[in-house]
Amino acid sequence: MEKFKTVLTLAQKQQTSLSFGFVALFTAGGEQIFSSAVFRCPCSSWNFVYGCVFLLIPSLVLLLLGYLLSSKTWRLLTGCCMNTSKIFKSNNICGTIKVFVQVTVNASVAPLTWVAVALLHGSYYECAMTGCNNTAYIEKVCDGKSKCFQDFHRLPCAGKSSLLASDRDDVLLEIRAQSQVLGWMLIATITVIALAFTCVTRCRSPVSFLQLKFWMAYMNHENELFESLATEHAKNLAQRNVRSFFESTEPPAMKTPDNKAWEKISALYKFSTKDHYYSKLHKYVETCGENHNKSTRSGECDFENPTVLNFVDGSNFL
Repeated sequence: MEKFKTVLTLAQKQQTSLSFGFVALFTAGGEQIFSSAVFRCPCSSWNFVYGCVFLLIPSLVLLLLGYLLSSKTWRLLTGCCMNTSKIFKSNNICGTIKVFVQVTVNASVAPLTWVAVALLHGSYYECAMTGCNNTAYIEKVCDGKSKCFQDFHRLPCAGKSSLLASDRDDVLLEIRAQSQVLGWMLIATITVIALAFTCVTRCRSPVSFLQLKFWMAYMNHENELFESLATEHAKNLAQRNVRSFFESTEPPAMKTPDNKAWEKISALYKFSTKDHYYSKLHKYVETCGENHNKSTRSGECDFENPTVLNFVDGSNFL
């Protein structure tokens, strides 16, 4: 039991790394299944287009899905058309760029994994390159082998090529070696960039190592509690309204944050060593707590007057 708790604690601490690893592993497995069950090189003039489509289009789809499934994307974009200063305001541009880079890095795990695994496997690259019309490349790969130039696009299909089996295997082996070299180069490049990005991010951290760990722990707990309490509060509000409707009675007073409060806690937040707030929600609660019994004209800290939601927002908080 103690060992299980130790493993669970370690998994919780490495949640981000494990999620990235799971995404990469799932993508690699999907690519293997996809290449063996779906991919069939046409061995015609369509080779280049067909191979490139299987190599690049799934990675593009995975990238777009990464943006689509990221809550930070919608935290950044929700309401920006109605309030352009949310993104384009001078003091928000840097924060917007930073969030966009973070979302892009997270969304790039799956597509880059797909491309790297596909290059290491070699099938897509092999099909694409046997369909290219570069004479110099074909002559270099064929290396004087007879009938290689004429049957180059038929090489991936053993039954369609009139080239000797040994010569065909030599040509395909060289093309596949090129693919695998490119795959390892891509993996090495990604690793170096990830290391450099992490080092730069940590070097520019406004807090120390232990405070950064505390900050991350706080944000994880805040997100979990917010989602839980928001769901509970929404359920209570819905129950109150439905019960009031069917019983034809006046609903009891129920406090709900107004639009300005939601807008404030949904905005981008940049940590400042002057105030030591760890999120927009933390800052809102601390600054409005000073006016707990006051009703301000702006409505930012009006905790006393209950308000009712007059909008529908299907996005998550974080």
